[in-house]
Amino acid sequence: MASAAGALSASAVLCSAGTRLLPLRRTASPYGSFAPSFAPRQLRRASPAPARRLGIRAARTESKGVSLGFRAPDFELPEPLTGKMWKLEDLESYPALLVMFICNHCPFVIHLKKEIVKLTNFYMKKGLGVIAISSNSVLTHPQDGPELMAEDAKVFKYPFPYLYDESQDVARAFGAVCTPEFFLFKKDGRRPFQLFYHGQFDNSRPSNNMPITGRDLSIAIDCVLSGQQLPSAPKPR
Repeated sequence: MASAAGALSASAVLCSAGTRLLPLRRTASPYGSFAPSFAPRQLRRASPAPARRLGIRAARTESKGVSLGFRAPDFELPEPLTGKMWKLEDLESYPALLVMFICNHCPFVIHLKKEIVKLTNFYMKKGLGVIAISSNSVLTHPQDGPELMAEDAKVFKYPFPYLYDESQDVARAFGAVCTPEFFLFKKDGRRPFQLFYHGQFDNSRPSNNMPITGRDLSIAIDCVLSGQQLPSAPKPR
């Protein structure tokens, strides 16, 4: 993690595990199911300035340009399950908002799905607003397309809207670089949400045999809902 221990104003957070977004190459990938997953088609429409092409693979990466205090960007995204369009302003009544970047296929997301549902069910009853966003391309990962997103939401009984970011613009606006990635916002000033926590769910990973507890994210949510400060710096995801 790119900060001193205990510091809560880090400007960079490492994704130590998960599905990474990185410069996309049009060559054959040695990473199997972790081949580039964000659509190159939309990214080629970028302005003449050097385009940041995004892809996915399992790796360690650094989330740059997102610091605590970062204001949640506006968005308008569809929910494949219901067809409803969601905007940031639809969530302004909540004292805090959890934005999760996930997808259907990522092993690190699959590892946490049931516990994510348990945790969000618990905290939504306490007043937390929650949304999940998938920004993956159906060109490279058809299992992450909107129809199967809707099916996934049904199977796992997601209590939160699961939104589709086809253009990847929202992922870029948030600075999301891997899945799963957790952004916890609190109310602040004229714009309603300010980044409070950007870090891991807990210490569990698919291959380390550690129990899935949601401890890190739970502590952060408890703090933001009670108006307390984080006791320590967020750990990278």
